[in-house]
Amino acid sequence: MTRDLKIISASMLLWGIGEGMFLIFQPLYIQELGADPILIGAILGVNGLVMSLSQIPSGYLADKLGRRPLMWFSWISGLVATWVMAFAPSLGAFVVGLILYGVTSSVMAPLNTYIQGARGNWSVGRAVSFVTAAFNVGGIIGPIFGGMVAEHFGLRSVYFAAGALFALSTLIILFVQKQPVEKLTSVEGEVHLLKNRRFLTMLGVIALVLIAMTLPQPLTANFLQNQRGMHFGRIGQLGSLASLGSVLMTLGFGHLPASLALLISQGGLMLFSALIWGGGRFLWYGLGFLFLGGHRLGRAMAVALVQPLVREGEVGLAFGMVETLNALSMMAAPVLAGFLYDWNPVSIYPVSLLVLTLTFLLSLRYFNGNRHGASSDSARAEKEICNDT
Repeated sequence: MTRDLKIISASMLLWGIGEGMFLIFQPLYIQELGADPILIGAILGVNGLVMSLSQIPSGYLADKLGRRPLMWFSWISGLVATWVMAFAPSLGAFVVGLILYGVTSSVMAPLNTYIQGARGNWSVGRAVSFVTAAFNVGGIIGPIFGGMVAEHFGLRSVYFAAGALFALSTLIILFVQKQPVEKLTSVEGEVHLLKNRRFLTMLGVIALVLIAMTLPQPLTANFLQNQRGMHFGRIGQLGSLASLGSVLMTLGFGHLPASLALLISQGGLMLFSALIWGGGRFLWYGLGFLFLGGHRLGRAMAVALVQPLVREGEVGLAFGMVETLNALSMMAAPVLAGFLYDWNPVSIYPVSLLVLTLTFLLSLRYFNGNRHGASSDSARAEKEICNDT
């Protein structure tokens, strides 16, 4: 493993602990500040909109200005946003911090592009999966501590603890080395990113899959507390299981062909939806949250799927477009989940199962059809991921 991958992984580990401390409790804290389910969904949807708007500019700037300055900006803005949320005296002030924190997600395109450049002899899929796993190892620890802190000191105090961890994470990321800016060279027969039909078709498939995988997640903490009577400590343990599932699934399946791993990730979310819907005991909920790790696996594989379809100087922009789709899914899914929850809280999960089944069949058909007509670049990238173990 290269020096810079070690630094990024250490920083992401600490960030994962901090974010894990509050992320699963965030809808509950927004509820505590006075929001109803529809307003909670709307607030999370606006946050998703901000996240989506920041991705493409961030990826474009990463190609033009370099990856490291954009990474530093995201880490620092996330640190500031967390302290704004911690000190927020009202729902409105908290939403300001939450939206600023949404800007932090703009790190994903520069970060994934940086990882591609710093991966050494590792494949893109393996490098991205490893850093994702480091983040999720932190996410195993964070919800447990977050639940303990929330039980004893209240939900607000969780943000203060996370802010301290983010400060250390930000200090570590300042030590990554600068990477050269890739120059975009034109080659006969190549087309601009926005005219690349294979790339745009892949984006369409990824968009539908990400929305389907996000739908069952946003209000699950509220469902477990309000409808199943679960306390903060237990919910925090479930959050840790979700992060453990992310580690197991990204490390266990991240070396597979990206198309196969994306199908597996959707299967994981199907099981999550089914177990939250039908489970009546903590054991079944815990098993469901382990399968929630499919969401992180799917996000990592989306990056691996598009990388071989674009030119080197457009990788940052392409990754930015993928992360925009992820952010849009985090905008649309919470709003839909909020309406479903307000109508009938349990309805989120059978609806999610239906949607996930449809996207699974759609993506399976796409990958099977594309297997015969795939380009040599895509085939070569799939082979690289499969053989790099």
